[in-house]
Amino acid sequence: MKLKTALALGAGFGALCTYADAFSAEVYSGYTLLRQETKDMQDDDFMNPGMGALARGAAMFTTPNAKGVSCASCHGADGKKLSAKRIAQYPVLDAKSKRPITLQQRVINESSERLGISTLKYESDDALSLEAFVRNIARGQEVNVQTDGAMTPFYEAGKKLYETRSGQLNMACSLCHDNHPGEKLRAQVLSQGQTNGFPLYRLATGKLTGTQTRFNQCFDAFRAKPYPFGSEEYTLLELYANAHGNGLKIETPAVRF
Repeated sequence: MKLKTALALGAGFGALCTYADAFSAEVYSGYTLLRQETKDMQDDDFMNPGMGALARGAAMFTTPNAKGVSCASCHGADGKKLSAKRIAQYPVLDAKSKRPITLQQRVINESSERLGISTLKYESDDALSLEAFVRNIARGQEVNVQTDGAMTPFYEAGKKLYETRSGQLNMACSLCHDNHPGEKLRAQVLSQGQTNGFPLYRLATGKLTGTQTRFNQCFDAFRAKPYPFGSEEYTLLELYANAHGNGLKIETPAVRF
């Protein structure tokens, strides 16, 4: 995009956000903004295109390593020994580091430390498939991310990132998702930016998409330098974004445009 075009687009963003209506305290899933045919696609496990990645994650979950040990060895073949309530609380404070850890990072760490699998890379197809399988176990569970106590400074740091302008278009996540959900920016309907459906299937890209990949896509849109996957910044941003949707039901794998 030429600089002149980028600046014009930035002006449009600025005008949109300058005359913002007050953000409603009521949270709602991006599902409510979907066309009926997309809702039907998400609701039907046979039609939901994200279920392919989920099946892949399920196969990985039960595949043993060279020593005959798999995720299922501890957590059960269908992962039912995992706590849906706990899954819905991620990111959580890690007992070792005393810092927030995302669900995907937990999956990667466990695969490396307990199974000796060192090939999982953050936001890779394999890591996303495993994360989707695990989070789907908590589908229907209410998101309940801790924001108080020892988590408070991390939550506040994530909130600051969410509200900080950056890039050539001088944008912040909050400008659109807090001020104008339900309104249109060109042909796109803006959501509250809720993450209760991630990992989700994006019709626009034709693939399963993780929360931090979506962050990257937004950063690219307003011409800002993204953070690395799994970085402290993205972990804090995911913490705030997930907590922003506390009370919403997990939909993984959701379907979005």
